[in-house]
Amino acid sequence: MGKSRTKRFKRPQFSPTGDCQADAAAAANGTGGEDDDGPAAELLEKLQHPSAEVRECACAGLARLVQQRPALPGLARRDAVRRLGPLLLDPSLAVRETAAGALRNLSACGGFEVCDDMVTKDIMTPLVALLKECSAGLDSNEMSPQEKKDQNRNSIENIANEAVNVLWNICECSSRAVSIFNKEGCLEIVLKYLSRFPTNVDLAISVAYCLQTVTEDNAELLKSFSATALHVLESVLLSPVSSMESLLLKTLVAGTIWNLKDVIPCKSQAEIINALLKILSEVLEMDAGETVIQMKEAEMQRLKTAAEAEEILENTNGDDLIEDDEMEGISRKRKVRRKTFVSDLLPATDKELRETIALLTAQQTALEIIVNMCCNEDPSDDEWEELSSSDESDAFMENSFNECGGQLFSPLCLSHEVHTALTNYLIPKKVFEKTAFPNSTAVDLCSRNPTWKPLIRKMNTIQCRALLCLQSLVSLLDVEHLGGAAALQTLAQHLSQLLFSQPDFAKRADFLEAISSALRALLQTMASKNISQCMTPDQLMTLCKGGIHSSNVGVRVNVVSILGITGSVLAKEDGTLETLKNIGCFLLEVTTKDPSLVVAGEALDALFDVFADGKEAERASIQIKLLSALKEFQPVFKMKIRKEGKGNYSTDQLCVLDNVKMNLRRFIAYQETVEKRLTS
Repeated sequence: MGKSRTKRFKRPQFSPTGDCQADAAAAANGTGGEDDDGPAAELLEKLQHPSAEVRECACAGLARLVQQRPALPGLARRDAVRRLGPLLLDPSLAVRETAAGALRNLSACGGFEVCDDMVTKDIMTPLVALLKECSAGLDSNEMSPQEKKDQNRNSIENIANEAVNVLWNICECSSRAVSIFNKEGCLEIVLKYLSRFPTNVDLAISVAYCLQTVTEDNAELLKSFSATALHVLESVLLSPVSSMESLLLKTLVAGTIWNLKDVIPCKSQAEIINALLKILSEVLEMDAGETVIQMKEAEMQRLKTAAEAEEILENTNGDDLIEDDEMEGISRKRKVRRKTFVSDLLPATDKELRETIALLTAQQTALEIIVNMCCNEDPSDDEWEELSSSDESDAFMENSFNECGGQLFSPLCLSHEVHTALTNYLIPKKVFEKTAFPNSTAVDLCSRNPTWKPLIRKMNTIQCRALLCLQSLVSLLDVEHLGGAAALQTLAQHLSQLLFSQPDFAKRADFLEAISSALRALLQTMASKNISQCMTPDQLMTLCKGGIHSSNVGVRVNVVSILGITGSVLAKEDGTLETLKNIGCFLLEVTTKDPSLVVAGEALDALFDVFADGKEAERASIQIKLLSALKEFQPVFKMKIRKEGKGNYSTDQLCVLDNVKMNLRRFIAYQETVEKRLTS
């Protein structure tokens, strides 16, 4: 399997506040295409207004408008990026924050093309300037009277948070933006923001996401990581977990440190790997379903308590009004004041929901990091260097970041340490547990509340990530590290139960791709170790018939490969003639009818494996007329590669298809000898 790119957590959309809500809502009511030019033109015009309040409202309206895809072309025609860019350095802090919020939404909703266009229109110049000003502002104790007045709502840290999110979005989509990040020294700036994690975890999380993006495959930036920079990451990793959000922060920083493995001294690798895996293990140890239930109950109790308190004060006010009947006006004023006071006591955000989302995101991220760890080259056993693995994770890198010179990670040492740490921290067992379906009670609770309902999708995503992670672990680790032959058979039964407990599994594309990938890797490992497999022929054909109609090429490749693996095992057993005939006919149909050459090539490979050896396989090949079917298809396959290959498939895929074409010629020759021998 290729490297799994860490997926971004979809942040809450920027929401305007105060008097700007009405203007923003009006902008959001724009309807498609040409109609969107109306509010867009008006809002963009207001960006130049002399009143800071009007500019702020215009930015807030644009923050809403850019979330409507039909509005994006109109905004591009009117050069919205160049008009918003200067407002990042507006004299008003409120305007800076809302302008950054609008650009954040634009970069998040617009995708790769919009982000690349933002770089072309030089958004990085004011953005970097804003980041530097915020950094300088954090160092300065001097504030103007206006800044002091607005510091609660429009603090420098809030502006920095919006700006970092814009930076992250753009860098994830544009290599030019990453290059500018490197050249402008943005690393030092964002690390300063990260260092404020004890008092502003939201800003730190945004920085951690950004760092994960910019440190991936960025050799130029890795050279900029000094001992001081690495110590900032270390301080986050060593900090106590005070909330689910701090747990998410530590997980993201663990992913960043993994990206930095090439510049960390080799002598520290055991401590580093163990420290990272310890954090990921702790994240996966938590029961997400139970957390959802507990947090939802806590939210309900908090809201109930707040409502009761409100009712008590309402009744108290009522009594006051009766007693002070002669001072009705004063009483009314007092009642208003009391209602405002009670409202101020209510939480400004859904803290339980935020904490739950943070845990689910941390678990998803942890699984993705483990997949990336498993994707390093896996040398053969006789190449391992004899290195000791340290379990002293609590003494994480006590001296490691003080030595940036000397020997760095070697692939051999790294793979050995990863294997050992994965086993020591029971990662396979914890990943296996996450492959189960989400807690039904938690799903039911979330389904009955609109604000919690999106968490169902996140829980399903964790299951899919766990299945893909399981695929990587099965492919990487020795059978003994996975628990032995019995454990693999139990795992195969578990995956089969997951799959066939869902009558509509073929309709769940993400789940089907993940579980078919895990099954493919598991069955391949079991076949190579001569471990008996647990799927019945009926289950096998049900999976394949359901998966082969998927629009996802990966799913179709997986089910065809599974059929080839299982068929090659059955070919060596007695009494499997009918099953082999069914498998052969199915694979022939896929070979000749699937629109993808990649799937057709995989189906041919599967046919080669199933009918390469064994008496039952030879008899089956004659009865399904395999030779004549392949002879008829051979020129068609050659023509398809010649006509459809270039432009539609990668160089690697074309090389594989060329190999399949050569193997087809050889297999036809082999089948000719089999047919002569059996029919003579």
